[in-house]
Order: sequence, then structure tokens, then C-alpha cells
Amino acid sequence: MASQTKTYIVEHLDPELGPWSELEYMAIARESQAAGAKFCLSSLPPTFKVPDSLQALPSFTAETRGVEELYANDKARVCLLDPAAASDLSPEDGDKFDVFLFGGILGDDPPRDRTSELRKKGFEGRRLGPVQMTTDTAVRVTRLVVQGKTPLHDIPYLDHPELKFNEHESTQMPFRYVKGDDGKPVMPEGMIDLIRKDSDKAIDDLF
Repeated sequence: MASQTKTYIVEHLDPELGPWSELEYMAIARESQAAGAKFCLSSLPPTFKVPDSLQALPSFTAETRGVEELYANDKARVCLLDPAAASDLSPEDGDKFDVFLFGGILGDDPPRDRTSELRKKGFEGRRLGPVQMTTDTAVRVTRLVVQGKTPLHDIPYLDHPELKFNEHESTQMPFRYVKGDDGKPVMPEGMIDLIRKDSDKAIDDLF
């Protein structure tokens, strides 16, 4: 089982794709491809338009079906990344599961907690630690653990880093990131420009 290709699935329930999510998904698709893994967006509304940039990547697939339907007979293969799970993700989980599922809490009002819906459907869960991560960070950390065999607590993190745009402008990010070799948070290409351009908007609006 360990040799099976890993698939990272993000449930995307929004009818549209915000600029923030698009950059995150591009980063996930590129990194998955480089790691020999697949990336899937599931539960897409029928009207959803997948950007050409994502469509062009062989590692990427788009699905209107939800994960319950995709893996109806294979639930045991699927690991739900769930903050309320009883145990943390470990390198051994890479031998046990080959599908890793990220359920979003998206812009619905009131919010639909997709993770708790999926938990009730019987998908086994694992935690990624106590600090909220961006979607691409959650997938990156999962891949480092299950494909890179790095224990969760050995990954270098940066919590709530401050991004300095110039000597007068900076913004603090409310998330945990993987720390890059340059000591800076690993972020999708183009993300810092997007945040700087939109620093007058709330971060919530960028999703």
C-alpha cells in the first residue's frame, strides 16, 4: 500500500474561486506533481469554472462529486485532516492511507463545517496541530509527513509571521506556515503581491 500514489483532495463548495484560493490550489497542484502525487478538487458546483492554469497540470483533476461518492466503497483508504481528531498525523499514516482529505469551512453564512459533516460519514481523522494553517500549508505539511516521513513536530514552522512590504507597511498573517530554507514562510507564488495589493481589504475577502 505504501507504494500507491498519494492523492490530496480539497472539498471546494464555493461556486467561485477567489484569487487567494486560486494561488493556493496552483501551489498544491505543482507541489503534488513534483512529489508524484495527485491533487483533486471535489464537490465542485456544476457552474464552477476551473482556471486554465490548473487544468493544464497533469496532476490535477476536478470533480463535481463529493468524496463520499468517490470513495463510497473505499473509506478506509481516506484520511480526513480534522482538528478534532483523536490523534496526530504520523509518517506511518502514509502506509495506511493513500487519500488525504481537506474539508473547507467556506464562505457560507452560517458556515458549513464540512469537516464535521465528513467526520460523521465515518472517515478516519488525523490532526495537524493546534494552529490554523492555510490550505496549501495543510497539504504541504501532510505531504512532508506521509511522503517525506518527517514527524509533525520536526517540521520547522512559523506561526503568525509578519510580512513586511516596506519600512512603513506590514501585515501579520493569522496562520501557521512551513518555514522555508530562507527563514521565510513558504507561500504560493504571487501570494505576497496579492496580500500587499489587497492589504486594505480584510484577509477574509481574499478567499
